[in-house]
Amino acid sequence: MPGRRPRRTIPDRAAHFLRDWSVPRQLRGLPEKGRAAESEQSRSLRPRLEGADRVGTSICPYCAVGCAQLIYARDGRPIAVEGDPKSPINQGTLCPKGAATFGLMVSPERIDRCLHRAPGATGWREVELDWAMERIAQLTKRTRDESFVTRLPDGTRVNHTLAIGSMGGATLDNEENYLIKKLFSAGLGMVFIENQARV
Repeated sequence: MPGRRPRRTIPDRAAHFLRDWSVPRQLRGLPEKGRAAESEQSRSLRPRLEGADRVGTSICPYCAVGCAQLIYARDGRPIAVEGDPKSPINQGTLCPKGAATFGLMVSPERIDRCLHRAPGATGWREVELDWAMERIAQLTKRTRDESFVTRLPDGTRVNHTLAIGSMGGATLDNEENYLIKKLFSAGLGMVFIENQARV
């Protein structure tokens, strides 16, 4: 079969074991114990951060814990992400999601610009962030004005809208959630306010 490695014979396997495995070398009593533990493959390995020419700091984007990260870069592109040992929060550790931040940063599927699909359209178009924020504000105001209920049929004052909802992100802290609740409840009259907390 093409691409398949040929099977090694028993003498080849024995020679490979004696040459590349550390146990036989250690049993032979090599004077340098560190060298005895090396193999041909391990001698060719290089530290993955060796090529970094810059190290920056960041905060993990996945939850509200706020674990600190070190971003290693070469030529302006990230090459690795690790926990920051100086952080009193995570002390250099990262959960599996935080450790996968590097994949998020370099994924070719990552969207790093604003896209808009008009009602009835079949495709997306790229728009400016300012335009998108203004559009969201206009639609929110229009929907609130069209759906705002001051009183129920029995006369009970409610001052609310059931046409808009909010789903907060997991990275929002207590202060941000407090402000969101005040703005959306007292300011806009929204009833459906939820948070996707994962802590």
